[in-house]
Amino acid sequence: MLNMQDSGFIENPYPALKELRAFGQPVWDEQLGMFLAATHKDANSVLRNRALGRIFKPKEPQSTWETFNWLHADSILDSEPPKHTRLRSLVMKAFNPKKIESLRPDVERLTNQLLDAIERKLSNQGEFDLIADFAEPLPVKVIASMLGFPDSDEHLLRPWSQAIVKMYEVSPSEQDKKDAIKASEEFADYVHGLMLERKKNPGTDLITDLALVEEDGERLNAHELIATCVLLLNAGHEASVNGFGNGMVATLKNQQQLALLKANPRGLAATAVDEFLRFDAPLHLFERTATEDTEIGGVSIATGQKIAALLGSAGRDETVFERADELDLTRDPNPHIGFGAGIHFCIGAPLARMEMTTSLPALVERFPNLELVSNPKRRPTFVLRGYESVMVRA
Repeated sequence: MLNMQDSGFIENPYPALKELRAFGQPVWDEQLGMFLAATHKDANSVLRNRALGRIFKPKEPQSTWETFNWLHADSILDSEPPKHTRLRSLVMKAFNPKKIESLRPDVERLTNQLLDAIERKLSNQGEFDLIADFAEPLPVKVIASMLGFPDSDEHLLRPWSQAIVKMYEVSPSEQDKKDAIKASEEFADYVHGLMLERKKNPGTDLITDLALVEEDGERLNAHELIATCVLLLNAGHEASVNGFGNGMVATLKNQQQLALLKANPRGLAATAVDEFLRFDAPLHLFERTATEDTEIGGVSIATGQKIAALLGSAGRDETVFERADELDLTRDPNPHIGFGAGIHFCIGAPLARMEMTTSLPALVERFPNLELVSNPKRRPTFVLRGYESVMVRA
């Protein structure tokens, strides 16, 4: 049905997704071996239907994939109640509104440090990479700080994360698989080392909190703790990096919307960020498996069958959003599901939203004359949609 590896589709999947929505109900894709829910209503139903579970299937052989497998089997993302409930309740204390708001001064400080560095780079080179120099380092630094990840080792985080999340794509290459296995082992070993160190010398970071809970004989075993930290380090920045990059490229290509943003960057920050997430979603496909017979959009889903919510398609649904294919940074209301819905609603959504609504106006105010230097370089992936590089001048 959809060729998710086709370069043209990856560059612009929205015409094909529009055709898929026209069916008006979930469609079976033989190549993927699952139903695809493309409309906003059906995708939303997939995310909220309790008869559909996030069931992780271990990769074979187990001896090769051992670490990768337990990192997923023991994570919040790939578990269901009661385990999911237990893990999520522990971690939510780090992502409650009060905690997130307390991080705003740090986000503002880090944002200004990055902008200062960009100014120095512009004076020498005349251009900079919006991803590598701004969109990527900010959320990486924030989530790393929350978890007590040393500054000197921050550079390890993004490569580990990208190697692991490539396995969410439809057909990862053999090299992708090797990279994911290696990254999983290195990442898990590193976090395990941090966990042991924090047990001896507790700090004020989340790893300390979770390590002490586990040590007190409560609810997290060592594998669950490491898997939770790895997930937070991965998910804590992927949505921000890709969502910000996708939205900024769309805005820089739309002079009318760019003018609106420049005229009122702080006033438009909140609605602009939501539109970034709707217009070109950072996550396009979220897979579920039926744990019992159920129904989505009039289509029967048998126990064991898979169905995916197409989040990027849902954001372009013409029955929900007026002028769905147009970027509108003033759009309100904006009921996108870019962060998911139901029990698997992105636990880091409040943090990602705060980071983007803080950094977006700061960037535009500092560099009001931003423009693209060349055609941005897309990541060659569909499920996790973003840019590898976005060169701009100011």
